[in-house]
Amino acid sequence: MAFIHREVYREVPPKVEYSLTELGESLRPMILLMMEWATHNMEKVLESRNAQNNSK
Repeated sequence: MAFIHREVYREVPPKVEYSLTELGESLRPMILLMMEWATHNMEKVLESRNAQNNSK
């Protein structure tokens, strides 16, 4: 089973659409929590990334 469905339309220019499968939809609450966490912690993540990049 897949989490994401890929629909390819045979047209010019090429068109592809992606959607969540039923299994993927079951992950929606966790994905939304991860998005909330990322938004809340973005500054810390960026600071850490910059510190790591500057130490090289």
